[in-house]
Amino acid sequence: MQVTETLSEGLKRNYTVVVASADIEGKRTAKLSEIGRTLKLPGFRPGKVPLPVVRQRYGTAIMAEVLQQSVDEATQQVLSDRGLRAASQPKVDVVSLPVDAAPADLEFKVEFELLPEITPPDFSALTLTKLTAAPEAEAVDKALADIAGRQKILEPVETPRPAAKGETLVVDYLGKVDDVAFPGGKGDDVDIEVAGSGFIPGFTEQIEGMTPGETKTIEVDFPENYGTKALAGKHALFEITAKALKTATIPPIDDALAEKLGFENLEDLRGAITRQMQREFDQMSRMRLKRELLDKLAGMADFAVPESMVEQEFTQIWSRVEADLKSGQADDEDKSKDEATLKAEYRAIAVRRVRLGLLLSEIGRLQGVNVTAEEMNRAMRAEAARYQGQEVQVMEFFRKNPQAADSLRGPIYEDKVVDYILDTATVETVSVTPAVLAADPEDTAAAAPETTPDA
Repeated sequence: MQVTETLSEGLKRNYTVVVASADIEGKRTAKLSEIGRTLKLPGFRPGKVPLPVVRQRYGTAIMAEVLQQSVDEATQQVLSDRGLRAASQPKVDVVSLPVDAAPADLEFKVEFELLPEITPPDFSALTLTKLTAAPEAEAVDKALADIAGRQKILEPVETPRPAAKGETLVVDYLGKVDDVAFPGGKGDDVDIEVAGSGFIPGFTEQIEGMTPGETKTIEVDFPENYGTKALAGKHALFEITAKALKTATIPPIDDALAEKLGFENLEDLRGAITRQMQREFDQMSRMRLKRELLDKLAGMADFAVPESMVEQEFTQIWSRVEADLKSGQADDEDKSKDEATLKAEYRAIAVRRVRLGLLLSEIGRLQGVNVTAEEMNRAMRAEAARYQGQEVQVMEFFRKNPQAADSLRGPIYEDKVVDYILDTATVETVSVTPAVLAADPEDTAAAAPETTPDA
């Protein structure tokens, strides 16, 4: 095999590779001989079919297989002989191919980008702050009140009177846009909480004061980002007929309520709520600490990144940005910028993500970090649990689709690398209020005086 380097620029490498025709023919003959040892053809004893006959029948197909194998093996040899690691699948362009009628050398060009040389920083020099918080009694009480509210019992009001805020009005309604009824705009005997949520903005507020037996026409505007495009931003009229009024009776927060929900008593229910809140706080704490770590690593990492990986990452990011811009869901800051500015900003984000991903991957490689089969099974089971009734199908899907499984492996691997770094770095734990923990990290500094270092 002859290899000629034609480009060495940054992380880019191009080579021209020539595999001698004798090597190609040798591989093809070996494969044809292997087939002939088990081939059965009329007129010949099993395994005794002459090589020329085997070549006549299978020579073309075997040649295609041998050529693909030769390209793959030669490309891998180019990398291994030079101690190179490709950042992605090498691009191969065939220049010339041998054929049966005129044997010739196999010549092809191979292009790829290298993974950069990465020297991990000294993690023992890292100093990080871990914010922690504990559930407050008032928050637990509010959660209990919310639970009790969801267990409310609606009871009819026998004597007709105007509906008040928070009460439930049973209504029939018919909506029209430009005096034409639209799909989904009709409802009969619908329970609606007066001034409650869940309907078009302004709808439930206008039924306040209606008395059963009364009919009223209200006007509303569908939001610009309404899910049904035909109605988005449209002005509509709804004819509403109030039919009955109900008031809610909220059960007391006691042992009976807890038992109804499957707990031993109120203390058991309160404990479950507290533990759930603590898990959420611990998750927020972890996310903030990880964000701080990645921000510091991004500032310490300074190495070239493969353009192909950046382009792939940017393409994924930009497709989401475009979708948000088209649907009107982009934030105001993005809406105010031109496309060139947005692309430059999101490409910088793509570069950061690729650089951090490569750094974490290299740290994991050097430290022998692996995702175990049990960890993958737990992740797959957790994902399958999100699809009730289809758990078996989801698990089977992951087993048959390695790429889908890799989408679960990546976050696990990253978290294990992050854990390694955190175990090496200096992490100061600071107790804060839940409000400070939940605030945007950029706003946390303003609340710093409220924090108290743990003993």
